Amino acid sequence: MGEDDDYTNDGTVDIHKNPANKKKTGNWRACRFILGNECCERLAYYGMSTNLVNYLGKRLSMGNVAASTTVTNWSGTCYATPLIGAFLADAYLGRYWTIAIFSVIYALGMTFLTLTASIKGLKPQCDKSGCQATSSQRAACFVALYMIALGTGGIKPCVSSFGADQFDETDETERKKKSSFFNWFYLSINIGALIASTVLVWIQMTVGWNWGFGIPAVAMAIAVAFFFLGSKLYRLQKPGGSPLTRIIQVIVASIRKYNVKVPADKSLLYETPDEECNIQGSRKLEHTDKLRFFDKAAVESETDHDKDLPNPWRLSTVTQVEELKSIIRLLPIWASGIVFAQYTVK
Repeated sequence: MGEDDDYTNDGTVDIHKNPANKKKTGNWRACRFILGNECCERLAYYGMSTNLVNYLGKRLSMGNVAASTTVTNWSGTCYATPLIGAFLADAYLGRYWTIAIFSVIYALGMTFLTLTASIKGLKPQCDKSGCQATSSQRAACFVALYMIALGTGGIKPCVSSFGADQFDETDETERKKKSSFFNWFYLSINIGALIASTVLVWIQMTVGWNWGFGIPAVAMAIAVAFFFLGSKLYRLQKPGGSPLTRIIQVIVASIRKYNVKVPADKSLLYETPDEECNIQGSRKLEHTDKLRFFDKAAVESETDHDKDLPNPWRLSTVTQVEELKSIIRLLPIWASGIVFAQYTVK
């Protein structure tokens, strides 16, 4: 084995931005920290959210209807903020720093939520007739909840992909291990959710909300600690630009070339001459005959270049076009899961 074989071939680097050494980074030595982070984070999330309607309805005196509406809006925000996290991770920060920054925001939100249920002045005053919450106490609770929503938006879209980054796709042995990682990943999610939906809900209803929120806050702090402890072992993919931007570029270029005829010889479609893909951390995709309208974006013409460089809003590579096609083909599968997700939230 040569010296070059000691390093990954997928462009990953270590925390110090040096080429990732296979013997010192990645694989299961790094994934155990990621799995521990995910288990604790899911325990914190479900431990806080499973019984949230009950807390808002009774302790913040909102009533069942208003509490249910509030939780639905908050849950929707939790599923929308990953768009922000994914964009920042792909275009600017990378997955490691996105998870790190948003995990800290998440932990601060959990801590603040615990304080709103524990400290006099922040927590509602309760007696035998019920609880009375002031507008400032509700506002404090909502600030904490939406800090959590923002925090989870940086973790959800990144952590599973970050785990996959720990295995070199060009190495056959590591490629096989990657599929096992996802099995353990979803097991860790379900372990955290199971403990939260049983033990923590019982604690909230019988012991108190200060403990019921405090334990998830501690779990989130442990999740953050787990994540940072593995920093020296992680393999990091460099940000390769936002896929959302690339998708829009393909659509715009296709519309601009609405009247352009796609050549029968698909090898004439534009692609970078290098063996590697021009999208950081990705490999080239082969052309497919489906959704051929978007192939127009890869038809090269004299007006597609600015100072000898291709204008990305007029000319797209075959790989970019196939990236969009793949997403469109997945839309029916994604749409069929909306019904399930709705029932899960409720």
